[in-house]
Amino acid sequence: MLKKVPKATLKSLMKKKANIRIGTAADAMVELNVLLFLHSLAEEARTKAFEEKSATIKAHHVKAVSKKLLKRARG
Repeated sequence: MLKKVPKATLKSLMKKKANIRIGTAADAMVELNVLLFLHSLAEEARTKAFEEKSATIKAHHVKAVSKKLLKRARG
């Protein structure tokens, strides 16, 4: 299980990166976005492993899918 990032650390990182106001629930939204991204990454990696007839998701499955997902997430 992943450990949560402390809220104070997350807010300080967000303030350094943007010159906009940060709402009260911004840290929760960032955490949920990360969880959604990891979930979609796991689903795509599972599909890739299934295509290659592998019962286990391996690192090369995740690497093959991560570039595609990052492009989709950014654009």
